[in-house]
Amino acid sequence: MRIPRDLMPAAIAAAPWTGALLTLAAGVMLLASGATPSEPERFLALMKFEPVILIEIGHFVSSVLGLVLVMLAFGLRARLDGAWAATMIVLLLAAPLSLIKGFIWEETTLLVGLAALLAPFREAFPRAARLTRMEVTPGWLFSAVCLVAGAGLLGLWSFEHADYADRAWWRMMVDADAARSLRAWAGAALALLAVGVWRLFATAATPPIVGEEDPDYARVRAILARAEISKTNSNLALLGDKRFLFSASGESFLMFGVRGRSWIALGAPVGRRDERLELLWRFRELADAHAARCGLYGLDAEDLPDIVELGFSIQKLGESALTPLETFSLEGRRRGNLRRAWRKAAEEGATFTVVPPAEVAPLIPELKAVSDAWLEGHAGGEKAFSLGAFRPRYVAEFPVAVVRWQGRIVAFATLWTIPSKEAFSIDLMRYVEAGPRNIMDYLFVELMAWGAREGYAAFDFGMAPLSGLDDRPLAPMMSRVGRLLFDRGEEIYNFQGVRRYKDKYDPLWQPRYVAAARKWAIPVLLADASLLASGGMAGLTRRPKRAEEPAVEAA
Repeated sequence: MRIPRDLMPAAIAAAPWTGALLTLAAGVMLLASGATPSEPERFLALMKFEPVILIEIGHFVSSVLGLVLVMLAFGLRARLDGAWAATMIVLLLAAPLSLIKGFIWEETTLLVGLAALLAPFREAFPRAARLTRMEVTPGWLFSAVCLVAGAGLLGLWSFEHADYADRAWWRMMVDADAARSLRAWAGAALALLAVGVWRLFATAATPPIVGEEDPDYARVRAILARAEISKTNSNLALLGDKRFLFSASGESFLMFGVRGRSWIALGAPVGRRDERLELLWRFRELADAHAARCGLYGLDAEDLPDIVELGFSIQKLGESALTPLETFSLEGRRRGNLRRAWRKAAEEGATFTVVPPAEVAPLIPELKAVSDAWLEGHAGGEKAFSLGAFRPRYVAEFPVAVVRWQGRIVAFATLWTIPSKEAFSIDLMRYVEAGPRNIMDYLFVELMAWGAREGYAAFDFGMAPLSGLDDRPLAPMMSRVGRLLFDRGEEIYNFQGVRRYKDKYDPLWQPRYVAAARKWAIPVLLADASLLASGGMAGLTRRPKRAEEPAVEAA
């Protein structure tokens, strides 16, 4: 079959869905054919020169191949090269079986025609993946069960209403035909049961968590050090609680967490720009192979074109505060309170230094004492996934900004830096009450001055959750609910306080998003992301022992 050159790109684009629908129809045709009575005249003519055992085998195998085509249709939809090759083989096997089982030449013609139609479109199925990675979801299994059950009911109705008069020979043939159909239907049902059992117990293993002792940990560190595209929170890859997908070149990765059936990627892929979309597709396909809900958490606006390419639904999470360092200044009336707090802390003896990673290890005991004191008065304990935690080896990966007062450390912040120097941010921010008041304002002012000297373009204060959502009559329901929580949910979280605190530094507010394959899955993924970050329900509901200053860490 030849396709005009000008039409070939459009034909290739349409081939996966078209081929999937036609293959599904072919599978249903074989299931229905195996469950319904044979054409009497053709059957009697066939029995004159073909052994009955061959007819029985053809009938049984044809129905099983019909179910296989139904399964392969979903692999064609996902553009798997293995599904294309397997479909071609099954079509060419099923075509002669339609002649063997009852000389149904119409079926043979349709199956051969479908094989000829699919043959030129090999390049429309470019994803190199084993058939064991094919999407088999609970919804798909339910649909397949309905198809098999429907074929059985069609066969029952057909044999009950078959009009072969009362001749003994015809009646005997109908009884034998009914037995063949029952065996074929049972074979398809058993094959479907086998697929369901395989789906529950024999899927591929989830990628393991990469930890500090793992050889891939050095690989993650090396990618972060030279990444063409990365965000400040990409450094959470070194926390030791993530799973990773690496690109074929080994120069990019995507990190994600797993809770139940939710697979949640933290941000977009890190590394080479030209490998981003392929990693996102691999992530979705791997999650599909496990019947998992996959999503991406904490996306920037520049990530959205690739997410749209995946066909994901998108929901705004909140806004992130980014303060350009070139224009930041303590001058002016609006900065009067901030300027006085910074000056007063310095006059009381506070000093600021940034300790490079190689020199952090000796300070760990003193930093841990500050961290433990801070945790006693704050909600939830140590975090994970989208927030850092005080783990000595993790803390030692980064520069640490330290504030000393009267010879001891009273506040510190671990710094997230990136190779492009587009921005830097803080991860852990811990302090004790014994130091000067407003010590964190002093720390932030000094940090921004340090960042400007080091050549960073901006300081990232992190996200204000649910900030910037609209409560309009035609706004998405999740946006309206989020805005209601932002306005009236201060007992749950200090949403407005976080926004006001960061507003003191005149940041540029940039939107942050979550994305999922289906809109209804987004609330579930957000709940699971919160539980991953808090360490479970106990961490999420733990309350602080005292009132706390608005946190800068992003949820």
